[in-house]
Amino acid sequence: MAGQRIDIMELRSLIIFKLKGLSNRKVADYLKVNRKTVDSYTSRFKALNLTYQELAELQECDLRDLFTENSQTEKERYETLSNQFSDFQKELQKPGGTLQELWKEYFEKDPNGYKYTQFALHYRNWKNRSRHSGKLIHKAGEKLFIDFCGKKPWYVDRSTGEQVEVEVFIAVLPCSQYTFVTSVPSQKREDLISCMESCLRWMGGVPQAIVSDNLKSAVSKGSKYAPVINKTFAGFALHYGCVVDPARPHHPQDKALVERSVELVYQRIYYHLRKHTYFSLKDLNKAIAELLEEYNDYLFSHGGGSRRSYFIDLEKQYLQQITPGSYSIRQYRRAKVQKTAHIYMSEDRNYYSVPYRFTGLHVEVQYNQDKLEVFYNHDRIASHERNYKAGHYTTTADHMPSSHQAYGSWSPEYFQNRARQIGPDTLAYIERLFSQYNYPEIAYKQSQGILSFVKTYNKDRLEGACKRALEYHKASYRTIEMILKNNLDTQVQDPEVQSGPPIPEHSNIRGASHYR
Repeated sequence: MAGQRIDIMELRSLIIFKLKGLSNRKVADYLKVNRKTVDSYTSRFKALNLTYQELAELQECDLRDLFTENSQTEKERYETLSNQFSDFQKELQKPGGTLQELWKEYFEKDPNGYKYTQFALHYRNWKNRSRHSGKLIHKAGEKLFIDFCGKKPWYVDRSTGEQVEVEVFIAVLPCSQYTFVTSVPSQKREDLISCMESCLRWMGGVPQAIVSDNLKSAVSKGSKYAPVINKTFAGFALHYGCVVDPARPHHPQDKALVERSVELVYQRIYYHLRKHTYFSLKDLNKAIAELLEEYNDYLFSHGGGSRRSYFIDLEKQYLQQITPGSYSIRQYRRAKVQKTAHIYMSEDRNYYSVPYRFTGLHVEVQYNQDKLEVFYNHDRIASHERNYKAGHYTTTADHMPSSHQAYGSWSPEYFQNRARQIGPDTLAYIERLFSQYNYPEIAYKQSQGILSFVKTYNKDRLEGACKRALEYHKASYRTIEMILKNNLDTQVQDPEVQSGPPIPEHSNIRGASHYR
């Protein structure tokens, strides 16, 4: 170092004076040293890219480590360290990589190297100088950015000659910039799920988080702090063992990478698509897939590899293993637990049981093609295999109360007593109705409906209808309703010629009472 050497106390004073904005000449006068000495130290500060505020905050041992060596020794030590910064950056992108661990390895190889404080300071200064403003350093396998492109390509419908516009889905792994592109009819949740399924299987693994740009099919309500994730998309992420982490609204830096990728897709895929006419979505996607292969094999402008080589070398090994089997989209609806301890599913026109203690409460029903689950306050209280047989009761024994336990004011005895007041045939019919089910609670609603006919008609009409209905094999609300509606209870049947029951008589056919 040119000029005379100064001790640590003088060095700290020099830093404080410069922090206050004093000139080198003024500092030299105050410290009683040669001005060239001050010039030499300030040049050293500048070369190391250290601000006076950063220097002022250093501990004494750190200052000593940085500035007690001669300039040539310090220069050589810094050059040795700086040559490793690019490797450090790649290591930090790997899960678990920290500056502390990198410093330990560095110091074991070079005991005369920097202590941790200077090591970290030099690396961070290098990183700030080398990266563009707003660019984020991403860890391998951590995130997958997704979005739909603004511009829409099209194919021609052969039957009508119409140009059919399609949506283009893009997904980018930010660490390697490995990119997936495909087209779908719309941005609806079914198409988004289809895109994500194809993307994960194409990449051969699952990231820790999916970062979406507040798509309606992915985010129900955007928020800087607590976005509400679409339940279907959240279920998809849960199935594959990752999370949804939407980009913050009005924070373009959160999605800068995917937006840049969209522009590149326009240049390197869309531009070539315009040269051909496609007659189906399948043909269009085939062309996109071919161009995508070339896109991921382009060498980066800074050299050193392509998106594919970066993905294979750096990122692929850190993706989570993909879950076997495709995700089946879940549907969600609310339902009220009936007095029979069942909920009614209008899509299937049948019933599923829940524990009787939830009677009268509103619950959330989640279902897909194979399974139905019932939740109360986010706790699952029932689970059933989906049953598509209309009018069927799917019942779990543990959900039902004891057959002798009053269910509020309803019980088999309650309905039998009411039927007895109308007449013996009504009682016999209600008893047959209860005998058809393993759980008497299932017959409650139909019994209530049958006995309520006494208000619309009268006791004699209902008694007559039940007498006629006893001739049929199956007891149901629908049978009584049809007899009364068609006045069949008032007609005298010819024993030689039976007019037949108002509905088919068969044990496998259920009446509309099951639909209610």
